[in-house]
Amino acid sequence: MEINEKIKQDNISKISNGMDYRKELDDLLTTVIKEGGSDLHLSEGRHPTIRVNGFLIPLVNKLVLTKEDTKGMISVLLRKEDAETFLSKKEIDFSYNYVSGERFRGNAYFQQGAISMALRLIPKKIRSFDELNLPQVLTTFAEKPQGFFLVVGPVGHGKTTTLAAMIDYINISRPEHIITVEDPIEYVYEQKKAIIDQREVRVDTEDFATALRNVFRQDVDVLLIGEMRGTETIATAVTAAETGHLVFSTLHTNSAAQTISRIIDSFPAEQQSQIRVQLAGSLTGIFSQRLIPRISGGLVPAYELLINNNAVSNLIRENRIHEIDSVIETSSQEGMVDMNRSLADLVNRGEITVENAYMYSLDAQVLEKLL
Repeated sequence: MEINEKIKQDNISKISNGMDYRKELDDLLTTVIKEGGSDLHLSEGRHPTIRVNGFLIPLVNKLVLTKEDTKGMISVLLRKEDAETFLSKKEIDFSYNYVSGERFRGNAYFQQGAISMALRLIPKKIRSFDELNLPQVLTTFAEKPQGFFLVVGPVGHGKTTTLAAMIDYINISRPEHIITVEDPIEYVYEQKKAIIDQREVRVDTEDFATALRNVFRQDVDVLLIGEMRGTETIATAVTAAETGHLVFSTLHTNSAAQTISRIIDSFPAEQQSQIRVQLAGSLTGIFSQRLIPRISGGLVPAYELLINNNAVSNLIRENRIHEIDSVIETSSQEGMVDMNRSLADLVNRGEITVENAYMYSLDAQVLEKLL
């Protein structure tokens, strides 16, 4: 950043209501951290609002934000070039480094002509599988020399945090070259045994596709793709997994079967047979998770785990994706876990309510038989 631009950013002028936007923003982010929140929402015409344990809580002790307030805050959050992109594209992903070391992943957008933004807290500490209540079987996927592993689920259900635990497990276990391609960078890794290069779209590379086209020349062992965007990204990821690399990524899908269908259907009809064969050979597993309110407070994960064995590989190759759910349900002895069984286990252990289990189940009739 140019010196004069830094001075400009550090001395945001006080607008009509006399608010120091950098100070006010830092105060709001401090509230998110102190209250154990996950997100901060800022919109014209509303009180600043935080999300804690899945619930939105307006900060009524704060004034309703004006147009000048949202403009002032966005000027603090975005660099000059990103602000220009935001005004032209009407939305942008970004990251913000907080003074105490935490990072926030943000998205700014327009709604009815007004600026809104959502900021997600990315904790400084990368937590282990045990700390996240995740199954130890995930270590086996992190230990593989090559393959394609996906963590899927709705927005805000811990996909990035799970992948961070897997990447850090590799980081402390073996000397390999890890490259992440993210938009924006979320968790920042401390290099331990591994060499870790983190590349941010628009800052370190033009886009996902460009970064992935060049990754093969960068002597990479492990590749983390922040999100699967477009057929070129998916095709490159699958090819990387086929050619001796360990590839991790995410998708916003609800189950393993839906994930496989989404990947295949993203390609033109004449290419789908090829991608099925490639996916059948390169996929190692799919982990689908949900974060559910815990009776004792906080959130706890429920999950589905697909392991790509011979039966699953054949179903993918033969385009019988609809049969995958049945394979997961009947393959617990091989380590697979279906979501309903995970939900039922949490209910039986007194971790979550029956009502929440039904809310997150994709097949309530099956769940009823397990409770």
